[in-house]
Amino acid sequence: MSIKNNLNNISNTIPESVTLIAVSKTQPVSSILEAYQAGQMAFGENKIQEMTEKFDTLPKDIEWHMIGHLQSNKVKYMAHFVHLIHGVDSFKTLEEINKQALKHNRIINCLLEVKIASEETKFGLSFAEVEQLLKSEELKNLKNVNISGLMGMASFTENIEVIRTEFKTLKNFFDSLQKYKSFNVNPTVLSMGMSGDYKIAIEEGSTMIRVGSAIFGSRNYN
Repeated sequence: MSIKNNLNNISNTIPESVTLIAVSKTQPVSSILEAYQAGQMAFGENKIQEMTEKFDTLPKDIEWHMIGHLQSNKVKYMAHFVHLIHGVDSFKTLEEINKQALKHNRIINCLLEVKIASEETKFGLSFAEVEQLLKSEELKNLKNVNISGLMGMASFTENIEVIRTEFKTLKNFFDSLQKYKSFNVNPTVLSMGMSGDYKIAIEEGSTMIRVGSAIFGSRNYN
């Protein structure tokens, strides 16, 4: 089945209120262009060098989302164009994003990554750490970042109830953050759900899903 057909099938099953991010990491420019020509505007990459190369090559109205674990020293390479950074898990990283955004006279939207899965390998802040960050005086000094919401990844398991519970817990926490709303905290985006579990995530309140293999097929690791 073609990329266009895959996109249509997914788009027909998700509400208009949910944003689809096509995870294009390791995919060739030709595949991204095929998805773009089918109407897909938002793409997610997990390596900054790969994303910047694709940004230079592809149409400039594409929204590029940084979805991988972010190293602070790489922020400068994408600060002039990145649309949304999904995986911020430290105040230090936010400071660097703010610093680089200022150089380009931009405000960069960020999602705080929350650890909801049981695996030790997952990155993310605890609920308490998120709240501590959002109410900190230091955050008020970061005028070139906007905390747009939260991102979380469920456990890698076939137990649907575990996945559902993790998503539900994150949604309840997300709803509680409206009290922290300010000039640089505007929690409207809840990014949860990938190819294998996005339908459950949407049922539990996700507003943004990240889908790769269901659009492009199996990834090329070469």
